[in-house]
Amino acid sequence: YWKGSIPLLISLPHDGSAIPPEIADGMSAVARSSPDTDWQVAHLYDFARELGAHVLRPRWSRYVVDLNRPPDGAALYPGRRETGLCPTVMFSGESIYLPGREPDASAVAERVERYWRPYHQCLATQLETIRAAHGRALLWEGHSIRSECPMFFAGRLPDYNIGTGDGSSCTVGVQQALTAQLQSSAVSHVINGRFKGGYITRHFGRPEQGISAVQMEMAQACYLDESDPERFDPALASPAQAVLRRLLLAAVAAA
Repeated sequence: YWKGSIPLLISLPHDGSAIPPEIADGMSAVARSSPDTDWQVAHLYDFARELGAHVLRPRWSRYVVDLNRPPDGAALYPGRRETGLCPTVMFSGESIYLPGREPDASAVAERVERYWRPYHQCLATQLETIRAAHGRALLWEGHSIRSECPMFFAGRLPDYNIGTGDGSSCTVGVQQALTAQLQSSAVSHVINGRFKGGYITRHFGRPEQGISAVQMEMAQACYLDESDPERFDPALASPAQAVLRRLLLAAVAAA
C-alpha cells in the first residue's frame, strides 16, 4: 500500500502474478506463469503517486483467488461466460489445474480468508480514512486485458472501458467528467459496455455516502506490446498515461 495525500485510491487487484508453491504444484506449466495477469498496470499508474494518489496492489495472482469477485462466488454477469472466484480455466479456455487438482470448497474458503479478505479489509479501511480526511473519496479500479479475448467479447475491445455499474457506483458528475475527457481525447472508448465494473466497484461505490467508484478496463495494446507483455516500454505507454492523468484529475475534481 502506498499512502497518498488526495482523495483518490487506485486499486490494482489483478496486478499480482505470484502463486504460492503449494498451489502452483497443482497447476499446469502454462498456468504457473499467470498469463492472465493485468500486465504492467502498476507501472502504468506509477505517475499517479506524483499526483498524491493512494495505491493498493496485491502480490498474488488472480489464479489464487480473484479479488474482484464476490466471496460467495456469485456471477457478475449472469448468463455470460466469465471466470470465477478461484478460476479453473484461463482466458484461452485451457485448464489451469492438472487433472483432479482443482480446489474444492474447503480450499476455496481458505483462500478467501487468507488472500481475499485482507485486501478487502484494507480497501474498506483506507477508503473510510480518506473520506474522513477529505469528506469524500474516489476509488479507481485499474484493470487491463488483451485487446482480443474471444472468451469474453467479439472482435477488438475499445482502448478505454469505463464501468460504473450502469451509473450506480459513482456520482453523475464523475461519469459526465470522464465522458467529456474521453471524447476530447479522441480515443476509442465505451462506458458501461462489456465491462460494467466488477465486485469491488459495485460493492464499494456508494456515491450517496461520499464514495464514488470507477473501473477502468484498458486494452493492453494501447500501452504495451501484447506479444511481450512482461516488458514495460515507457515510450509506448506514455500516450495512455497522459490520457489516464487527465481522467484521474477530472474524476477527483468531480467527486
